Amino acid sequence: MPFLGKDWRSPGWSWTKTEHGWKRIVIFGHEMEDNNNTEINLKELCDNDDENLFVGEVCELTSTKRKKDFYNNNTKSQFVFRDKWIYVQKGSTKERHGYCTLGEALNRLDFSSAIQDLRRFNYVAKLFQLIARSQLTSLSGAAQKNYFNILEKIVRKVLEDHYNPRLVKELLQDLSSMLHSLTVNVGRCVLVGNVNIWLCRLETIFKWQQELNSMQIPKQICTGMTFSDLPLHMQNKILYKLSDAYDIINLGQATPTLNILSEHRSLWKNLCLFHFSDKPFCRSLALTKSDSVDWKLMYFTLQKNYPMKEQYGDTLHFCRHCSILFWKDPHLALLLKDFGHPCTANDPSSCLTPISPQHFIDLFRF
Repeated sequence: MPFLGKDWRSPGWSWTKTEHGWKRIVIFGHEMEDNNNTEINLKELCDNDDENLFVGEVCELTSTKRKKDFYNNNTKSQFVFRDKWIYVQKGSTKERHGYCTLGEALNRLDFSSAIQDLRRFNYVAKLFQLIARSQLTSLSGAAQKNYFNILEKIVRKVLEDHYNPRLVKELLQDLSSMLHSLTVNVGRCVLVGNVNIWLCRLETIFKWQQELNSMQIPKQICTGMTFSDLPLHMQNKILYKLSDAYDIINLGQATPTLNILSEHRSLWKNLCLFHFSDKPFCRSLALTKSDSVDWKLMYFTLQKNYPMKEQYGDTLHFCRHCSILFWKDPHLALLLKDFGHPCTANDPSSCLTPISPQHFIDLFRF
């Protein structure tokens, strides 16, 4: 039976009809005759970057295959998705079968682009830290590969931009502790893939930790106004805007003036009320207006027993009407009335709920 398809794997040669009869197609200007005098230089064909390797009907198929092979060999990420949203399905229906997993959400949502946005960087880093603590073994092999590829981009961004290295150091510390526990104590029974691959990943994490510990932030020469040139009341207001205690402590080590401002009692009282105002003990203690309370010590005491309030520049959003998890683009929402997902609600803004990193993980617990 003759082969009728246009597959590039079809057998035989391609022929063309000329005035002198049927001849084989021309490759790079040389005719393929029946004799053995003309040989094909395979190395020349493979090394040539010309996409039009063959002329004729197989040209387009061959070019497409070569592009696909080149992409697979030079790209670490296994999945490439343009959409920034995913339908969160927790059970089978007549329209949809199966359910959505944490690994699928990690592959589908565009976290690689999110870490390039300073408003979303802390959110992604915190999410990856929570996954490293408890959900790493629940990811599929493809999701674990994607996880480490994005993690490498996070580390490279910190090394290049020197942005929030403390958060990434905590992430790597939690991840290395978890991997060490899994590879030494638990072993291959819960890990996807060969255990030697995980040992190599553990060595890579140790290498990243050394690079971050040896990172030196260059001193920038500023010819204009600096932070120390601001009036004291403006410096104090900036300190009150910080929600992380370690940022306040590090800023207080810059100058003697900032050290005095960072140790102010009302500053730590405001920080305690911001994070632990829902705790009756903290609320009743603030109403007493006693000057004998060490609010800095109180903050670190409460931090050991209660979770702190998380604050991010931008987060993932969940549409209660569509059950879709997505990145919301405020510029598109303002200009084009596009909320980042195909919503069918009359008022999409009323159905949106910001999702914290812990809530993101809880969405995929069944």
